Amino acid sequence: MSEENAAWAERSDEVLIGTYARYPATMVKGEGCTLTDADGQKYLDCLAGIAVCSLGHCHPAVTDAICEQAKKLVHVSNLYYTMPQTELGELLTGNSFADKIFLANSGAEANEAAIKLARICAGPERYGIISLAGSFHGRTLATVAATGQPKFHEGFEPMPEGFSHAPLGNLDVLEAMITDQTCAIMCEPLQGESGVRPLELEYLKGVKALCKKHDLLLIFDEIQTGIGRTGTFFAYEQLGVVPDIMTVAKALGNGLPIGAMLTRKELAASFVPGTHGSTFGGNPVAAAGAVATLKIILEEGFLAEVQEKGEYLQAGLDKLVGQFPTLATSARGLGLIRGLVLSEKGVAQGADMVKKMFDKGVLINFAGNVVLRFLPPLIISREEIDRLLLVLEEVLTECTD
Repeated sequence: MSEENAAWAERSDEVLIGTYARYPATMVKGEGCTLTDADGQKYLDCLAGIAVCSLGHCHPAVTDAICEQAKKLVHVSNLYYTMPQTELGELLTGNSFADKIFLANSGAEANEAAIKLARICAGPERYGIISLAGSFHGRTLATVAATGQPKFHEGFEPMPEGFSHAPLGNLDVLEAMITDQTCAIMCEPLQGESGVRPLELEYLKGVKALCKKHDLLLIFDEIQTGIGRTGTFFAYEQLGVVPDIMTVAKALGNGLPIGAMLTRKELAASFVPGTHGSTFGGNPVAAAGAVATLKIILEEGFLAEVQEKGEYLQAGLDKLVGQFPTLATSARGLGLIRGLVLSEKGVAQGADMVKKMFDKGVLINFAGNVVLRFLPPLIISREEIDRLLLVLEEVLTECTD
């Protein structure tokens, strides 16, 4: 680590709780798909803040919207209406199954709202939420309880009651877990944190059928897949399975903290004043940034480009699977969320591969202890994808030797 980066790292470690395993770089500037650290080193960002900066860093239209709103109104209580909230609600409901939205500050908060809505709609005797093994729904106590990965529960027991986790892909076991207390099934159309795992279409259709059969609500967590990441505005659009409740965040504000829970009006009616709320949810500046973000993503041809670039990246990853069969077994994903699935030998070197990519100026991560995950800004160029693939090839070659 160079002197400037090291100095900032030392200062940060002195005052910030160590909840993150940070790389030795202090980022000071972002533009498009490029980040620059305190020493002037540039990085091709193929994580986008973990699926957040879909329009790249500091997109001019989003930055302008933020600045203009900040000149007029930064915050006001949700006891009053604001224009950015209304405009954002119109964009989200006008381009989804939903009639109503609740605005929050993050994905975890959006999922909390979804869980509370499902429970209040079902009544006090039906409170159980079934989610899936391998899922990730957030880090608050309720969303950790909903998360189907025991490692996130360790040290925080006892978990809040009412949450259970079904094995992925088995509808018979899922149905057997449904009881008179169950009110909803919650899942991600594609599990990002556990290794870029798209759920099989027939399985999702089966989950929807079980919800209909047992009078349950279907909650889709599209926090990572939503807002264009998969090549459609929401992943559910290309699956043909429509949820009752859906959550989004991450890319919604292109870097500003904002999340939303979307649902139908007859379900939304169960939330009345006092049942739920947020001091900062729908903050005017965050909402204005989100409006600017959505307008660009919804422009004609934008999402088709995401699909094409996703296919281009997939083809490049497939080629590397063929070149390095001892390290990688397959590539998977949708749109511009892709994962290179590593072999047992590759998994043993996964974290080191990410560090080697970092040292060569390309940012990715190791997800679910099974894949190298790629979440570039949706505006990434084919030339930048080529650079990613070239550096990845270099790293895989080094790990083969």
